[in-house]
Amino acid sequence: MPSDAVFYQAAALCLTYPDDDFVARLPLLREAAPQLREFTDHATVTPPQELAAHYVQVFDFEDRHSLYLSWWRDGDTRHRGMSLVRFQDIYKAYGMEFTGEELPDFLPAVLEFTARTGNTDLLTEHRDCLTQLRGRLTDFGTPYACVLDAVCTALPAPPGGVRP
Repeated sequence: MPSDAVFYQAAALCLTYPDDDFVARLPLLREAAPQLREFTDHATVTPPQELAAHYVQVFDFEDRHSLYLSWWRDGDTRHRGMSLVRFQDIYKAYGMEFTGEELPDFLPAVLEFTARTGNTDLLTEHRDCLTQLRGRLTDFGTPYACVLDAVCTALPAPPGGVRP
């Protein structure tokens, strides 16, 4: 797996609920994706129950930190349904069937798609959403902001070459 693929897969794992499997994979994540070391170091020294409670506090209580990319553009409108269908259509175009428990625009799912296909289009298309989420996570003071920082930095430069 190329290093970009490993990075995107590791970022996907860092942004999912920190269950026992996540905790068991931390040493591998730490070595495989040095860009995420600040987050993985934090996760390594944080008790699992505290890590899980923090994840819920950050991502489950407020839309302000939504990991659903279409929410950032469409909010809770009927336009969001078409956006979700588009995500599924893109996955199908690459021979992938989205079968997760989450919606297809869930950032960890998009990161995993990028890892498997090498296609960063969904991420670059939602660069503004990722930048907003990164800012809000930074303002909230959560280590998850480091993961968004790394993802935003890894994306190809936008037209004009200036990264947000």
